[in-house]
Amino acid sequence: MRANRSNLRSKLFQTVARCLRARDGGAGIVMALSTIPLVGGTGLAIDTARAFVVESRMGKALDAAGLAAGRVALEDRVEADARAFFAANYPDGLMGSDITAADIDIQIDSNAEFITVTAQTSMPTTFMRIFGKDNVTVSARSVIQRVTSGSEIALVMDNTGSMNGSKIDAMKAAAQDLVDIVFGDAERYDELWFSLVPYTSTVNVGASNGGWVDGGPSFSPTSWKGCVEARWVSGRDETDDPPTTERFDVYHYPSTRWDTDPDADGNEWPGIDDSQAARNAGTGPNLGCGPAITPLTRERSEITDAIDEMAAWHRGGTTSNLGLVWGWRTLSPRWRGVWPGSVWPVDYGDEQVSKVAIVLSDGQNQFFDYDKDDDYVSDYTGYGRIGETFMPGATDEDDGLSTLDGKFAKVCDQMKSQGITIYTITFGGGASGGPIRDLFRTCASDPGNYFHAPDNADLAPAFRTIGQELANLRIVE
Repeated sequence: MRANRSNLRSKLFQTVARCLRARDGGAGIVMALSTIPLVGGTGLAIDTARAFVVESRMGKALDAAGLAAGRVALEDRVEADARAFFAANYPDGLMGSDITAADIDIQIDSNAEFITVTAQTSMPTTFMRIFGKDNVTVSARSVIQRVTSGSEIALVMDNTGSMNGSKIDAMKAAAQDLVDIVFGDAERYDELWFSLVPYTSTVNVGASNGGWVDGGPSFSPTSWKGCVEARWVSGRDETDDPPTTERFDVYHYPSTRWDTDPDADGNEWPGIDDSQAARNAGTGPNLGCGPAITPLTRERSEITDAIDEMAAWHRGGTTSNLGLVWGWRTLSPRWRGVWPGSVWPVDYGDEQVSKVAIVLSDGQNQFFDYDKDDDYVSDYTGYGRIGETFMPGATDEDDGLSTLDGKFAKVCDQMKSQGITIYTITFGGGASGGPIRDLFRTCASDPGNYFHAPDNADLAPAFRTIGQELANLRIVE
């Protein structure tokens, strides 16, 4: 390095000497004196350009690192992801610079809102060495802000009996992770709203919404829990029509106590035991009716409490189509003022607020027959029993599968046509078959919005990915 610098100096002095020996002494002196700043200016320009290239490339690598950190700002792998993205975007030893991914500094504020990533490197000069400047310091900085934009988000979660055990626990933990990522450390944002729609073979709209239903049979010696039937005769099980258009029938699981079929013992009441702990052995008119919908709320604690209260409710089967259509109804502006005390949902197309639905199922849509010895083809559901008025002549509980799948697909298409972004998740071995995965993949707004989680360990990353996409990131510096 010193030899090169000496050669450059020697050539410069030789050039100056030739100028001074020139016949026109005055011109030689002027030329000699002008050569020094000319060479210096050229060297400065070249070295400045090289430093600019390093600074620009380093800045882009820091942006990538900061965005990666922002996506996982509430997780332990923040630094690992940030350094990996920096390394992938900044070549080692670029123009002689001495920085590596291990050298960048990563800072996250106490609210996990701002991520600041900085770097500094020393790079060798070329021409400026002849003036004694061997190295130049280049630094860059990137500041990423996690921005929670206006959103209405519906969580449509499978609460059927097959979710019992570790699966329901994994789903609840993953849903809580998503809420934590989107809210950060805040308890509420004025423009961020969540709803929760647990579903089984029916959906519970809440017993306080009795004004939405027509009078039905007696629930004595208990009372109506809040589940409703599907309005399928009019086709409104596939629409967001509010109860002002058509009221609902109450879900009322009839007693088999007085059935003339001696094998009909699927739900003999009274006595009543419609607790979740009773599982398939439960009895009563509310059998199979799970927890109530939580309509849009901006209180973080309210939605997390509702997630905690979810449980696996047995009997009836799985109707993801009813879960999804009720998720739509929590987002539809046609229901503004119908949900108690709510001035939301906002209109479709609002530029400040996005509408999002996330639907999860651990198996195919189906009717379930608990007591296969009796004359009933299926348990009672939001569609009644499959072999009675819904599909007269059905002889097998699986006969309604394609019909429920078709209804699910229609609801998906209508929601997407209104600008609602849909994320879909199939979960567990029961959802590993091709038809249910294809159905959910097609429903998703984008191929990247579909996730399959074969087991509990794969479910949390799916929810985290969605949460990170909903917690928008922007480069502010």
